[in-house]
Amino acid sequence: MIDPTLTAPPPSKRAVRLPPERARAVRYPVLAVVFVCAACGLVYELELVALASYLIGDSVTQASVVLSVMVFAMGVGSLLAKRLRCRAAVGFGLVECGLALIGGCSAMVLYAAFAWLGEARYVLVAFSLAIGVLIGAEIPLLMSLIQRGGRREQDPADAAGTVADLFAADYVGALVGGLAFPFLLLPWLGQLTGALVTGAVNAVAGGALVLWLFRRDLTRRSRWLLVGANLAVLGALATATALADDFEQAARRAVYGADVRVAVRTSLQEVVVTGSRGGPPDLFLDGRLRVGGRDEFRYHEALVHPAMNGRRARVLILGGGDGLAAREVLRYPDVRAVTVVELDPGVVRLVRTDPELAALNGQAFRDPRVTVAYGDAFRWLRTARPVQERYDVVISDLPDPGTTAGAKLYSEEFYGLVAGVLADGGRLVVHAGSASARPHAYWTVDATLRAAGFATRPYGAPGAPTTAPTRAARSAPERTPGPWGFLLAAPAPRRPALGLAPAAPPLRSLTPRSLTTAEARIERGRTPEATGLPPSTLVHPRY
Repeated sequence: MIDPTLTAPPPSKRAVRLPPERARAVRYPVLAVVFVCAACGLVYELELVALASYLIGDSVTQASVVLSVMVFAMGVGSLLAKRLRCRAAVGFGLVECGLALIGGCSAMVLYAAFAWLGEARYVLVAFSLAIGVLIGAEIPLLMSLIQRGGRREQDPADAAGTVADLFAADYVGALVGGLAFPFLLLPWLGQLTGALVTGAVNAVAGGALVLWLFRRDLTRRSRWLLVGANLAVLGALATATALADDFEQAARRAVYGADVRVAVRTSLQEVVVTGSRGGPPDLFLDGRLRVGGRDEFRYHEALVHPAMNGRRARVLILGGGDGLAAREVLRYPDVRAVTVVELDPGVVRLVRTDPELAALNGQAFRDPRVTVAYGDAFRWLRTARPVQERYDVVISDLPDPGTTAGAKLYSEEFYGLVAGVLADGGRLVVHAGSASARPHAYWTVDATLRAAGFATRPYGAPGAPTTAPTRAARSAPERTPGPWGFLLAAPAPRRPALGLAPAAPPLRSLTPRSLTTAEARIERGRTPEATGLPPSTLVHPRY
């Protein structure tokens, strides 16, 4: 990316031009390389943001850290490039070698730090600094090269035109790189291989420009130095690309343990199933534990059955692509229709076909009463509300409210859409995180529901520590070792009854007494600060 502090050199008293053919022969290849380097630089930035969001979480924070550190480092790199302007050709060649190697390997090293060291934040900052410094040094050196090759002296108009051309090529290249990353590199090559291929393209473009167009500016020793450096970088990137699959499998074992049974990447996320054959499976989505096979019944019984106390012919489940909430709903014979709105078709496809997952959810998706709709829950509610029948029960089995991606699914606007699909006397139940471990998030959900016109009843369920001895399980926010916190809601002013239906099936972990005890415990733990929390909205998320 271009450092905006770049300024043209002072004009000379005499402007001696080279022939136009010679000027174009230098200018256009340099602009083409600026285009390629800008595209590669933006791919490096986006790859760091995407991988850090996946590994660390909180995409807003990770994007802010990467972009702010990188822009600062670009200014530093621009200043440091002054020392290389007298040897701009060899300097630019070495800068591109270093950028190709560091940027190309950044995803692999970041993933390795997370897998084997358990900490990737410092590595993220280090790569952002290094890549930013090298990107910032590119344009001052290229400016020197294009001036040296195209004109012996420049008047002010020529200098301004050169800067404008460089900016234009840089911005257009950034556009192409920004579009290529999500639509080409990520779906076709993945994060690791995509970064390595980008590094190879970067090395070829930078090396070809210097060794071909500016070869006369190089000493023999400098020429062989650049040839050797480029071959070494390309060899390292090619070796890493060949070993990328083996590396990913080893890193996955370090993260999830040795019992990885299924690992697939859908169009939206990485899905991993762990556990021994015949044993209860654990389901991870993007490195976070979503289903712990040994104790998931505690969560899903508490999520579903209090909301089923009343009319329940039609049930809507938002999320719940694992089929476990649907399994609990289908235990009521008077349920006529269940609609599951799941974002990722790959998750539903996996739980339908994997024997252990299908057995865990009781083959819920084979029940003729179940209909699956694919899409974002917020968007589905907006588009489906005018044509869908009303629902007696809405179950919100969505990602944790503390995640950036899940914030809009816990907003006042979202709950307003839910109210629009509820039948008279309908109930809504929301998984709101732990009231004891994360009270601010829990009571913000409560305040948001009330602002949307609901009356609420808090309750919880005891959680069992996860049995998966993996780094991913220990860092999983969606299924933290209990107690799990829920909110049962109904349109105000009628407060929902907290209990179990008279015809409730036998439950393993939930009783009417445990519900009232959990409600009393959560209410006792409610601090004065929690009573006046503002609601979360789309334009002002507060989780």
